[in-house]
Amino acid sequence: MPTLLIVHHTPSPNCQAMFEAVVSGATAPEIEDVRVVRRAALSATVSDVLEADGLLLGTPANLGYMSGALKHFFDQIYYPCLDETRGRPFGYYVHGGNDVTGAVRGIESITTGLGWRRAAEPVTLTGEPDRAGVEACWELGATIAAGLET
Repeated sequence: MPTLLIVHHTPSPNCQAMFEAVVSGATAPEIEDVRVVRRAALSATVSDVLEADGLLLGTPANLGYMSGALKHFFDQIYYPCLDETRGRPFGYYVHGGNDVTGAVRGIESITTGLGWRRAAEPVTLTGEPDRAGVEACWELGATIAAGLET
């Protein structure tokens, strides 16, 4: 059974709403035979990544960049996973107070270096997530998970 690893840093109610929508989409009843594993960014390990068939990343944009927690995750897994995870499908979502550009640029740069393949358009939101934003997160989770179905 393929595994989707959701690595997230969820320090605020806005990030929590996005995370819950992503998980809801990834675990929708119509998606069968995909195991969804959730890990806080500070808890995710090299083994988690190596065992995953796809990844979904979530972070707030802090001071113009991804959260320190997600950056720490990348720092821990980058070299141990570099050769083993090339081509892995992934997606991501970012929440910011007013700008997410730096966080997006950082995630894109690191995942390009890892050789991961973006399997869906990212969801980027500023301010309080509205209904359309929450639905976009649900779709992101469902799209990435459905892409892993056997």
